[in-house]
Amino acid sequence: MSPKETDTEVPATTAPAGDLVEELAGQNLDELRRQRQEERVAVRATVILQPGNSSEARSLKAQGVTTEVSRGGCVAIFPVPIRVGDIYRLEFDQKQVDLPKLFARCLKCRWIHDEAFEGGFSFFGTGSVAPKPAAVPGEETDLFA
Repeated sequence: MSPKETDTEVPATTAPAGDLVEELAGQNLDELRRQRQEERVAVRATVILQPGNSSEARSLKAQGVTTEVSRGGCVAIFPVPIRVGDIYRLEFDQKQVDLPKLFARCLKCRWIHDEAFEGGFSFFGTGSVAPKPAAVPGEETDLFA
């Protein structure tokens, strides 16, 4: 077969998934090191984790607590092990930290004890996302300001 016979065009309806695959492919070792060097802040906030694939979203729903957050990712403790390499949807408690629902890839999972696992996540598409504590009247903060 010639290269033209094997090339296929991706339909426009799959563009968002294609963007995620493209971003995932672009995450090489140098990029991960750059993200790791970004400022990390100790933030204790509730986070809900579900599989990123919508067909599997109901197969797992775990509540955890973040230990640190940066522009490029976060570290959180969960009661179940998280699969390294899988993509998850993370939903943060808006009363504790001002972050939207995000998709993230699990980069590490470390066993702490029988019911505690530390997961390290790299956010997708967060070029302009900066975590901030939820607004508290009369209180100013400068988390990533």
